[in-house]
Amino acid sequence: MNLASPFSIALVVISGLAILGLPIGVSMLCGSILYLLVRGQDMGIAAEQLLNGMYQNYIILAVPLFVLAAELMNNGSLSERLLNWCNAVVGRFRGGLAQVNVLQSIIFAGMSGSAIADAAGTGKMMTHLMIRDGKYPTAFAAALTASSAVIGPIIPPSIPMVLYALVSDASIGFLFLAGVLPGLLMGLSMMVLIALTAKRRNFPVEEPTPLRELPLITWRSLPALMMPVVLMVGIYGGVTTPTEAAAVAGFYALIISIVLYRSISLKSFYGSVLHSARSSASIGMLIAGALVFNYVVTAENIPQSMSAWMTSIELSPITFLLLVNLILLVLGCALEGTAIILIIVPVFIPTAEALGIDLVHFGVVVVVNIMIGLVTPPYGLLLFVMNNITGAPLRRIVREVLPFLGVLICALMFMTFFPDFVLWLPRQFGYAG
Repeated sequence: MNLASPFSIALVVISGLAILGLPIGVSMLCGSILYLLVRGQDMGIAAEQLLNGMYQNYIILAVPLFVLAAELMNNGSLSERLLNWCNAVVGRFRGGLAQVNVLQSIIFAGMSGSAIADAAGTGKMMTHLMIRDGKYPTAFAAALTASSAVIGPIIPPSIPMVLYALVSDASIGFLFLAGVLPGLLMGLSMMVLIALTAKRRNFPVEEPTPLRELPLITWRSLPALMMPVVLMVGIYGGVTTPTEAAAVAGFYALIISIVLYRSISLKSFYGSVLHSARSSASIGMLIAGALVFNYVVTAENIPQSMSAWMTSIELSPITFLLLVNLILLVLGCALEGTAIILIIVPVFIPTAEALGIDLVHFGVVVVVNIMIGLVTPPYGLLLFVMNNITGAPLRRIVREVLPFLGVLICALMFMTFFPDFVLWLPRQFGYAG
């Protein structure tokens, strides 16, 4: 690479601004505009790419709507009712609270679509329950919460999958379906590990909820439990598009919280809207920067050059997927997942298509990789989130998270080598891949 080329200069500027603390989306905009300036191209190209990208991708609207739904879930009593139901179902076993932590992540995954929202919302509540009265080591509770939170963006709805659909043109509906079995596999793997760990470390057994009370607890939690069903029926019954389903999710959470549970005030509703607007604006700036920077990458012919190079060295589909796994796991330790999907993944997509890899399967593998990166030492973002929430030393959280990281990587390898497992559910709904 010519270090004096416009593209090299743009990369240096983007990296330098990001290191200095400027948001990565703004950094990409600045670097891309500088690229156009050095190349002598019209500066209006940046605005054109931005406006066209935003205007033509209706699916982007799903992101702020899913964020709002998660905020309403946290501020209302829906999350608390879900926790009560999870505790009634699996809390009676040894290490029951730890099992509840995983189960609530699986259930809450159908509401938020965000690992951070899961960890900072119901995950935070579960962590406090686990460490109260010294029932579980603080570092173990933090590591478990961080690990179980990665399930959130795998099981639909999923904000990362919405963004992957944006850059790949894969069907968001089939991507959502393809994430169900992998998400359940990841949850089951962690629950098996917890069961083995609970016996070895003699974790406590909670007072069991009488079985006669389970129907009443289920009835009280049913409106919250029905949200994933409402979303799936809407999307796959042909009633709503995924974007419209995101609006339905937000409206459903609001109506249930106000009318049925009466657990959200005007002030807390305003706080939910304000917080979701801030989160959505942050994601929106990143999308804006990526749209302009992707023009630069395309103008430099990088995806096609990468595809031609990888095809020339005769990589097999499995070898390519393993290479992508390795790259994304490493990048996931240092970069934010949204940035990886919007900047790095588009470079791999032409090669995946050339090798005959199904883009829905590839999307699930990509998202799982990025989510695992959130708990991969030393820079996994969720590790720092839980360190901030619990105050447990980071080195102890890292030590406790390693077994969970191991089972998550094993689940990832299974998804990589057996695409039929990932694609089975979409095929039941007519997917031809």
